Amino acid sequence: MVANLAREWSARLIRPIAQLLGRLGLTANAVTVLGFLLTAAVAVVIATGRTQLGGVLLIFTLAFDAVDGTLARLMGTTSRFGAFLDSTLDRWAEVALYGALVWLFLHNKQDTGVLLSTSAMAMSLLVSYTRARAEGIGIQCRDGILTRFERMVILIAGLLFNQIIWALWIIAILAGLTAVQRIWVTWQIARTAG
Repeated sequence: MVANLAREWSARLIRPIAQLLGRLGLTANAVTVLGFLLTAAVAVVIATGRTQLGGVLLIFTLAFDAVDGTLARLMGTTSRFGAFLDSTLDRWAEVALYGALVWLFLHNKQDTGVLLSTSAMAMSLLVSYTRARAEGIGIQCRDGILTRFERMVILIAGLLFNQIIWALWIIAILAGLTAVQRIWVTWQIARTAG
């Protein structure tokens, strides 16, 4: 997956940032909450129509996804609640971003944009839900062609190059396929396990 390659490539940059935040006394959970609040602020920027600025700002907020986990590992404070908080706020952040686009398209009377924004939101949430349900029955299911990282990269590109409709089409379709893919993988593993 692209997300795994990006994490490996950026690890050298993220580790020093996490170390600095740790020295400043921030906890991993605090960084998670801060990342969500910054993303929510970016959603407000997008909702007001400053989409290219929103794309630039999202690049920086995306870094918090990796920093909080790295900080938790460095400080020896990884926890089940921390993982839960991170996942939950990631979903809220996505809802805020797609909700901002719904607002923007409603304001501009662009029905197609409204439909695509809600579809991309729904399919993105289904990707996460299928993984969570698989894990709920004891099956690890991280496979997928479009994880959150890839969705955010596509959304950022759409915002930066003023191609939001195309980005939403791609996200809605590929996220939907990813959710189906995860259902298939979970079924295969469950059937093999008996």
